[in-house]
Amino acid sequence: MEQAQEWINYGIDLAKEFGPKLLVAILTYIIGSWIIKKIMGALRKVMAKSKYDESLQRFLLNLLSWALKVVLILVVISQLGIDVTTFAAIIAAAGLAVGLALQGSLSNFAGGVLIMIFKPYRIGDLIEAQGELGVVKEIEIFTTKMVSPENKLIIVPNGAMANGNIINYTAEGKIRVDTVVGVAYEEDIKEVKEVLMSVLTSNPKVLKDPAPSVNVLELADSSVNFAVRPFAKPEDYWDVYFATYEGCKNALDKAGIEIPYPHEVEVQKVYKK
Repeated sequence: MEQAQEWINYGIDLAKEFGPKLLVAILTYIIGSWIIKKIMGALRKVMAKSKYDESLQRFLLNLLSWALKVVLILVVISQLGIDVTTFAAIIAAAGLAVGLALQGSLSNFAGGVLIMIFKPYRIGDLIEAQGELGVVKEIEIFTTKMVSPENKLIIVPNGAMANGNIINYTAEGKIRVDTVVGVAYEEDIKEVKEVLMSVLTSNPKVLKDPAPSVNVLELADSSVNFAVRPFAKPEDYWDVYFATYEGCKNALDKAGIEIPYPHEVEVQKVYKK
């Protein structure tokens, strides 16, 4: 009986000592969880209004939610009178080890976050980056996927994308189509310009603003080269590009204007006896 009474007294003393701490820890967890829920709900609304990328929203919200929960757990543990210094050191060491092991991935992740926030390009944009040209198909956390004009899938790490030069052909809504057409030196420049300009103005996919232009580009070895430069919508670029060359060839032929090309002359020697 005496031993049982001792255990009962020990339990009462333990309850008196840790009971209030346990109660405070439970209340802290309940209130902290409620606060975290409210914070996450407010952030979710702010991100939705700011039109952040959906995948970025989910990732950042989950990351922040886990970070807040870890902090809450450390606070609850401290309320029980347990030293959290050791736990914090373990978490910091684990974070450092993971960071060193995933340096490349973290760089790509950071690049993906920057791309999704600042939006140097969007899905459907025609861009040139890292020596590749293509239409953006997907923007993921770690990589950007593009489709080349040859219909090849190009996957570029976001770390390289965020730290390199990006040419966005779609952003301004208009793109200049650069083509060069050469004619013989004997042809009249004014007439050539009129013929070439008529090709541009008759194409409905060539924009009127900015106006297309035809100018003498250079006096080459065997031809006078003209810079034929229509403007088009980015999605019409290749249609206008090919139509311009085909239209110029047909129009010059119809007008009787010569397009020079290399000639081979066969010389035969006649030997006299």
